[in-house]
Amino acid sequence: MTLRRGLATATRNERFAYDAYRRFVQMYSTVVMGMSKEDLEHRLGAMKTGSASRKIPRCPPAAGKNWWRNTKRTSAAIREGLPDDSIDQLWGAIGAVFGSWMAEKAVTYRRVEKITGLLGTAVNVVQMVFGNTGDTSGTGVCFTRDPSSGEKIFYGDFLVNAQGEDVVAGIRTPMPLGEMQKIMPECTRSSRKFE
Repeated sequence: MTLRRGLATATRNERFAYDAYRRFVQMYSTVVMGMSKEDLEHRLGAMKTGSASRKIPRCPPAAGKNWWRNTKRTSAAIREGLPDDSIDQLWGAIGAVFGSWMAEKAVTYRRVEKITGLLGTAVNVVQMVFGNTGDTSGTGVCFTRDPSSGEKIFYGDFLVNAQGEDVVAGIRTPMPLGEMQKIMPECTRSSRKFE
């Protein structure tokens, strides 16, 4: 049994498992394998419009098997060179983090911010927490101070049924944490007041 099928079985949520796999393939392709996001979008667009060898069929979002077919075809467009072994994938991701240390953007940032004398960066490997399992899950970013004003308040944004990349990349418009009390009161009961 593959990991994605195991995740689908364990969670009883095929759509979530295949969405998680699609996200992994897309992010690994751009971050680790160095594929440009434009090339990725072009390949996916070609498949959707039928100008590639296989056309992605339309299907209802809740249909697990159809979702898997779409995910499989989408990933086929971009998974050339993607290792199947999870340990190889992990080492590829670790290498990408270390490699990013000398990226032009990182070097420029350190120079502008006068951050000097550092030997490199670290890699933390942690268990993934999934915020895209349905309307009872979510993701967010929070701070102990307002990053704009410096005011000492609990500040942040969140999204329901989403992953962290959806918040930080601007894929969807997040909601202020205060809204979480209305949408997910059980998640905020033991926390400090958000407002």
